[in-house]
Amino acid sequence: MRMFALLSIAGTLAVVIFKWRFRIMNTLLAVSFLRKAIVMLSMNMPAIREKLMPRLFQR
Repeated sequence: MRMFALLSIAGTLAVVIFKWRFRIMNTLLAVSFLRKAIVMLSMNMPAIREKLMPRLFQR
């Protein structure tokens, strides 16, 4: 029974997060410290950096 309750809660959280993902993301990115941390972390990932950098500096 405990496992069913945990799976139900996890499923409900996943649906809510997926449904409100952009609202949650905008709320988190409104905080300057979190925005800077997310940018720094994402720029340390080579796959993201390689895709993003050419797009930013093309003419």
